[in-house]
Amino acid sequence: MFNRNNLPSFGARSDQPPQRPVRPDETYGQAVPYAPPKDERMSGGYQTPPSHGGAQRRPAGRPQQQQAPRRMQLRPTKSPGGNAFAFGNLAAVSNADFPPSNDHSELYLLLNGHFVLSARPHQNCPPGEIGLTDPQRSWAGIGIGPRDVVEVQTYDIFAAQGPESYLGAIDAKVGFAGRKGTDIPYDQDELTDIFVNTFGNQILAPNQQLIMDVKSIPLRITIGTVQLHDLSMEKQGGDVPSLTDPNARGIVTRTTNMNFFKDAASDIKLKGSTKRAAANAIVQPNFKFEDMGIGGLDKEFSAIFRRAFASRIFPPGMVEKLGIQHVRGILLHGPPGTGKTLIARQIGKMLNAREPKVVNGPEVLNKYVGQSEENIRKLFADAEKEYKEKGDESGLHIIIFDELDAVCKQRGSGAGGGTGVGDSVVNQLLSKLDGVDQLNNILLIGMTNRMDMIDEALLRAGRLEVHMEISLPDEDGRAQILKIQTASMLSNGVLGPDVDLAELARRTKNYSGAELSGVVKAASSYALSRHIKPGTTAGISDDVASMKVHMDDFRHALEDVQPLYGVSDEELGKSIRGGILHFSDHINTILDEGRLYVNQVRRKETTTPLMSIAIHGPPGSGKTALAARMGIDSGFPFIKLISPEDMVGFGEMQKVQYLEKTFRDAYKSPLSVIVIDNIELLVDWVPIGPRFSNTVLVALKVLLGKQPPKDRRLLIFATTTQRDVLQQLELYSRFNADIPVLNVNTQNELAQVLRKTGTFSDDDMQRAIGEIQQITGSTDVGVGIKKILTAIETAKQDENDMPGRFARVMSQAIESRGYRMDTEFA
Repeated sequence: MFNRNNLPSFGARSDQPPQRPVRPDETYGQAVPYAPPKDERMSGGYQTPPSHGGAQRRPAGRPQQQQAPRRMQLRPTKSPGGNAFAFGNLAAVSNADFPPSNDHSELYLLLNGHFVLSARPHQNCPPGEIGLTDPQRSWAGIGIGPRDVVEVQTYDIFAAQGPESYLGAIDAKVGFAGRKGTDIPYDQDELTDIFVNTFGNQILAPNQQLIMDVKSIPLRITIGTVQLHDLSMEKQGGDVPSLTDPNARGIVTRTTNMNFFKDAASDIKLKGSTKRAAANAIVQPNFKFEDMGIGGLDKEFSAIFRRAFASRIFPPGMVEKLGIQHVRGILLHGPPGTGKTLIARQIGKMLNAREPKVVNGPEVLNKYVGQSEENIRKLFADAEKEYKEKGDESGLHIIIFDELDAVCKQRGSGAGGGTGVGDSVVNQLLSKLDGVDQLNNILLIGMTNRMDMIDEALLRAGRLEVHMEISLPDEDGRAQILKIQTASMLSNGVLGPDVDLAELARRTKNYSGAELSGVVKAASSYALSRHIKPGTTAGISDDVASMKVHMDDFRHALEDVQPLYGVSDEELGKSIRGGILHFSDHINTILDEGRLYVNQVRRKETTTPLMSIAIHGPPGSGKTALAARMGIDSGFPFIKLISPEDMVGFGEMQKVQYLEKTFRDAYKSPLSVIVIDNIELLVDWVPIGPRFSNTVLVALKVLLGKQPPKDRRLLIFATTTQRDVLQQLELYSRFNADIPVLNVNTQNELAQVLRKTGTFSDDDMQRAIGEIQQITGSTDVGVGIKKILTAIETAKQDENDMPGRFARVMSQAIESRGYRMDTEFA
């Protein structure tokens, strides 16, 4: 037996002296003083002898006197105690079998060696009998026939279990015990108070059934799992396991946490608690972002947690007071290889949720009528079933939908082969996410590279409302990713001491996480190749055990693995193959002006996220080379050249799609440069007519003025030889500034070109310039740098008379320029 006054008092302040125990009278709702048995038995907890109305407590587990438990056989009968015993979970015994005692102890009885109940003497219970309620007999499997006998003995829980004899937490199912019910939701905090006050100091175990009266409506409580606790410890160390073993018993105390779940077979409704978190904690308490093995996405994870999971860690009743619902959908979008699928896969590790269901978009589609929609319904079936059973206390069901754009295209776009299957799939998904029967225990994580292709109804609030862009990592993010990717090399002593991850992070602008992983694998392949025996393709050298991956391996790997979104070195290299010849101060002025525009776009404190510059001048004057040079010198991670030669044979819509994709790719980088070469050729300008493509022209006007997304900055250089044409097309006004580029106009500038190329000696240079003046009869040149460089290469082929050959070619170029001017003037 156990001294019930040793536990904290129920219904009173903990700093007040414990009250003398009372026994419910035969009439439910009343109570009269109850004298406990006089015989001294084993008791745990604290002895509380009456002393001036106060209490002198002793440490738990130190009973005043120990005696062997009493054993007897009793005949089970129906409880004579009425509602008081039925709703109090009390067994009725006779005073003759268990004489009263003055030690204020609780009488615990062990039935048939397995089931423990609290007992009270009752005047209508004859000696040799024990009165049990229907739930007690059902739980213990005891009949009330004339030959049924129950083995009964007093029970000391501390002798059986030690100090961990208290219930720290209880998970219990609750439902109506009879036909009488109500549609009003029950407050879980109120149910907890009634439960603790009703069954305080009693020993409860998993699978035990109780009947509890709440406002004259009987509720059936079924104990599910329990957590045992040691009250002598201020803080329970480690994770306390939830036990389902019927022998895992414990005493109900004031500090016992109750987690109520809706009984699936009942129509009862429960309100969320405002004091405790949800029974199914959504986030593991010891979770850390770095444990997920994903680098460079700390900011994105913090935003995802705030938007999608923060509301799930607070008490459900508090969320209900706010009048909000949990986020049910997240859309991860961004360039390929940035970690969208990896994030969705790793989210399951940070959550105490059901095993995520992973589905690829194309797998949903089926050739049979209605089967695609059925596949969508199956994804939500488990969540619907559990939500009907447990309501808001249901666990979280995560559905990961990869390549969402494959099946959720804009309705009416013809997706699904013209059969309407795509539209039906979208409709089915919309109804499940935010339909008439709303589910609050689901989280759909969609992933796509083309957010613009997804039906807009799916992107609104209440469905996939959290849109998280997983963009290319910055320098710090790249350093984190490289550290994670090389962690195994470092721990195993394979990474060379000369490897500088910080330098690699600086050199890998616009590399995605997948591309950085490819760099590490490529570097490993170079290291492995050094240990292949010479003359063989698969022979391994004996010194392979000492293999190291060095910095040179990573440098070679950077040449093999190029970023999908980055600087187009090959295209830009062709534009400045001969370099920039500073034959005039005008060239330095152009480059200086370009640097000013670059700095204007680069600096975040400026309000210029978009800057477009028109570079105009005569044909062959070096406009494209200067634009490419300014783009490369900017150091921006994304530089793309749009040239008409790349779109030969394209129709109008193909050109528009190409332009739109290039700008969309540029928006994925924080800093981007786009060089549009010969912009008048893109619009198919023909002076005879005149004729042009209005579709491409409109697209260019829109793209030149379209502001990039937040935290993205774009610089546009466009070259043209016909500024007047752009003015007529009203395209020139779309540019923020312009830079004129001039020809080589004077003999002094021509001499600077010849001197910097190093082709002629000073005497040959003077001879060539003199012959040009003699042939043309003028000191003016007026020829583009491109033609001059071509003339130099032509002169090199005549080894006998290089200066003369150069003079004749240049004279023809100058005279043809004059002929064109006369013709145009005429």
